[in-house]
Amino acid sequence: MRFGLTAAALFLGLAGAGVAGECVGQNLFETMPPQQRARIEEAVREVPYHEGLFWRARRGDEIITIVGTYHFADPRHQANLKRIEAPLAAADVLLVEAGPEEEARLTQALTEDPTLMVDPTGPTLPERLRPEEWQALSDAMALRGTPAVVAAKLRPWYVAMMLGISPCMMQGRANDGAAGLDHLLVARAQDMGVPVQPLEPWDTVFSLFEDMTPAQEIDMIRASLPTAAYADDYAVTLTDAYFEGDVWKIWEFGRFDAYENSGLSRAEVDDLMELARTQLMDRRNQRWIAPLTRAAHEAARRGKGVMAGFGALHLPGEMGVLRLLEKQGWTIEKLEG
Repeated sequence: MRFGLTAAALFLGLAGAGVAGECVGQNLFETMPPQQRARIEEAVREVPYHEGLFWRARRGDEIITIVGTYHFADPRHQANLKRIEAPLAAADVLLVEAGPEEEARLTQALTEDPTLMVDPTGPTLPERLRPEEWQALSDAMALRGTPAVVAAKLRPWYVAMMLGISPCMMQGRANDGAAGLDHLLVARAQDMGVPVQPLEPWDTVFSLFEDMTPAQEIDMIRASLPTAAYADDYAVTLTDAYFEGDVWKIWEFGRFDAYENSGLSRAEVDDLMELARTQLMDRRNQRWIAPLTRAAHEAARRGKGVMAGFGALHLPGEMGVLRLLEKQGWTIEKLEG
């Protein structure tokens, strides 16, 4: 899973799940030059709430237990799930990016209207990319089970997302359907009789990229393409970072990797990163505050709190969920260690 320019293969959970624990690769943080690692750590240092997966927000008698999730499967999720079972069982409601009903509606829409992912009328990707870029892209998509004749007409946002998913993750999903932490939380809540509510509509994914220019769409592919060749290493690197709680380091890793390998200028990379952060995180974070606080207020009237689980990259930063809650008078407490 790519957590950088493809916004974490919709980190965001819109890409399904894979078995990261079965991917064979190396942790790139362990092999990168010390100077590059130092630059990444420096970029992360001053970001609010940049480290940690488990938090509690409290305002008076209103309580939100917040879990930063990872949408791909990994056996290490079981320990985290066990850790949060008690507050989940006591919660008035579990809020997630998309619940079972929203996922079912999304699946139905994609089945009934292939043009949501396929552009039947516009120029094809081979026409929009340089020959060597298209060859590299078609090879990468073939490894992910998509032949060139199909990949040629896919919408760029979907292609960029697919490039962020390693073939081993996709194979793991096909073999056993293993779930990420979001789905595990939902399943456990249902077992406990805890209601599940979505934070956003089922069709949110289709609005995330609608105002991108054609050039930005293709640059998103170009920024993602170089890493497709070592996607298993990416999967191991970013999964390990997640379980270590180094949330924002994941984002900056994608930025510095794009500086080195995308063929885009630093300014172009920065523009794409800003666009991705704004479209895929900041705007959504702002929209989530109202349903989070409303649910917590209603739960407090019944003497209960709520739990929220969503992609961990939504936690840090000045426009992250934790800072936005803090600005509204909530006290934020880290629950780890």
